[in-house]
Amino acid sequence: MASASRPPHGYARRLPSRTASTTDPSPPGGHSKMMQRLIFEPEHEQFRDMVRRFFQKEIGPHTARWREQGHVDRWAYQKAGELGLLLMWAGEAYGGAGIDDFRYEQIVSEENIRHGDIGFYINLHSGLVAPYIAGLGTEEQKQRWLPGCAKGDKILAIALTEPGAGSDLAGMRTTAVDNGDHWVLNGSKTYISNGQLADIVIVAAKTSTTESHRIGLFVIEAGAAGFERGTRLKKMGLHAQDTSELFFKDVKVPKNQVLGEPEKGFHYLTNFLSGERLIVAVSSMAQSQTAFDLTLEFARDRRAFGRAIGKFQNTRFVLADLRARIDAMQTFVDQCVMLHNQKELTSEVAASAKYLASELENDVMDACVQIHGGAGYMEEYRISRMFTDARVSRIFAGSSEIMKEIIGRSLGLDERKLN
Repeated sequence: MASASRPPHGYARRLPSRTASTTDPSPPGGHSKMMQRLIFEPEHEQFRDMVRRFFQKEIGPHTARWREQGHVDRWAYQKAGELGLLLMWAGEAYGGAGIDDFRYEQIVSEENIRHGDIGFYINLHSGLVAPYIAGLGTEEQKQRWLPGCAKGDKILAIALTEPGAGSDLAGMRTTAVDNGDHWVLNGSKTYISNGQLADIVIVAAKTSTTESHRIGLFVIEAGAAGFERGTRLKKMGLHAQDTSELFFKDVKVPKNQVLGEPEKGFHYLTNFLSGERLIVAVSSMAQSQTAFDLTLEFARDRRAFGRAIGKFQNTRFVLADLRARIDAMQTFVDQCVMLHNQKELTSEVAASAKYLASELENDVMDACVQIHGGAGYMEEYRISRMFTDARVSRIFAGSSEIMKEIIGRSLGLDERKLN
């Protein structure tokens, strides 16, 4: 494994010759007046410079059109792959850079939100779905799928949620029946991110009719007989993100397209959820910081009663409160990133990060819309779009209520263990 402190292999030829200057008008990452973040080294900030330019030049100019059409263009993944921004953690044999340092993934997510669009689900592709293949797949499976994913030629999705079960994995009804040399998959999934664009979908299905926790993870490729996609679902926010229903009718799944053991999927999902919740926490903090910066600029420029609205005490107090809370929460999430790098991030701490960061994100959006006044309700202002984009963060990857349940059980307050 390569050093976690240097940028991915091959980046040197693309990086500027300097680190972020102390005379820049804003700290590294383009944020204003935020507390200094101590987890990044000069190599990370050089990497951020390059990533920022990519999103500003290649992604940002297309986001309005993507929101109208309901999905990003496939070439966005391919361009990210050409620059080496996909599956950076994967070994070079699989098309990655061999850098197991989540800080690089964190930077990509932050710059995408600030200068691209949160609906470009590069973090789901690289940080959430691909690790299932890397962690559970055989050598043949990794060689078969990961290189295309690293190039952006193959787009990934994971299908867990069902219409009647939601976050209750044990309540899923999709089934997989062993039929000798293959499995037969039947069922449906809903609210699947990347559902329209995905070339490879990891599908969770029950492999037992009597034991609810016996679940398998099956890799379904686009074009498989019996696999159909519903129409793109219309959502409150995240309009550039293609979210769909998926249907499986007697889909034959070869045995070499099962990840791990076909009855241990519940255990696998539980283990991988910590990483997913950290990804959401990182995204929530990037959303919060970006919304704060937009609102601070608005408060300086917007005038009412003959002066900038930022000069009113209430505006200053609201922004001061947000500034303090964002700094405090960012420090916690950054610490979780370092724990994740050390393979020491527990499910309880990840749940805390996801819960607190997503709740803060929604508080920030509400306050920032209020400061914008009537303009904040207009979709032409980015803060309006961010407000609706943010609402789902308290629901997906486990709702806030489920996060509190996980945290509460870790305190020994599981009702099954109490008299």
